[in-house]
Amino acid sequence: MTGKSSPSSRTSSVTDAIESLQRLAEAFGLRREQLARSVDLTEAQWRVVEEISTEHFMPSMFARRRECSSAAISKILRQLLDRDLIRVVIAKKDARQREYSLTAAGKRLVARLRRERVKAIDAVWSDLPRKDLSRFATFSDELADRLESYAEARASG
Repeated sequence: MTGKSSPSSRTSSVTDAIESLQRLAEAFGLRREQLARSVDLTEAQWRVVEEISTEHFMPSMFARRRECSSAAISKILRQLLDRDLIRVVIAKKDARQREYSLTAAGKRLVARLRRERVKAIDAVWSDLPRKDLSRFATFSDELADRLESYAEARASG
């Protein structure tokens, strides 16, 4: 044996890794949906509320980053306004702009979401070995960089 893996075992390892990544992504997505539902939000509404809580929310930029329409974001904003989770005012510096912020109810909702998230993180991640978490983070970053580079190269032709 030379220590090199055969092409078929390499393909099998890659396939296994891809299947594991898909399973992880699906489990992560399911958990996000569950967390959002626990406070009576959709996942899209949660993303908007989270972004507004950072105080750097701009609907058009948010829509671009999420690759969705401005109309879809406007609809979510109306839903959140109707539930009194956010407020909007005309910007003091530029009347063409709007400033979004959380209401007291919105702040309570975000605090509840964060508490639930911390509980889930503690339950799932806290007893994993630090060394494994570090390796996973490093590997995940490298894989994400490769996937983003590949996708970008394909998008640009």
